[in-house]
Amino acid sequence: MKVINGVVLSLAMLSATAQAAGNVEAGKAATEKFNCASCHGKDFNSPIDPAYPKIAGQHKDYLEHALKAYQRGDGPNGRTNAIMGGQAKALSAADIANISAYLSSLPGTLVLKK
Repeated sequence: MKVINGVVLSLAMLSATAQAAGNVEAGKAATEKFNCASCHGKDFNSPIDPAYPKIAGQHKDYLEHALKAYQRGDGPNGRTNAIMGGQAKALSAADIANISAYLSSLPGTLVLKK
């Protein structure tokens, strides 16, 4: 019985780790649901305004941090933007993980100069 309990516990831990990492397909669906492309562009590399960031190919942890900062809004470690603040407040923790996983999986056009 201990072996079965150990296997069940191990599977539960793997499932929790996978959820924390985000689900790319669920992230794609969430970007469609929340209409992210309307500002960031269909490919997430061509925003409608040059002031908006290119988010395809960004680091997953950066995207998660940015979305959580928009949720916090004005204040310590927060970001203020009326549009993004409203969008981010509607996101669950799973939405943030999934959207970040999806966007980071896309090819980006940002270049790092050396």
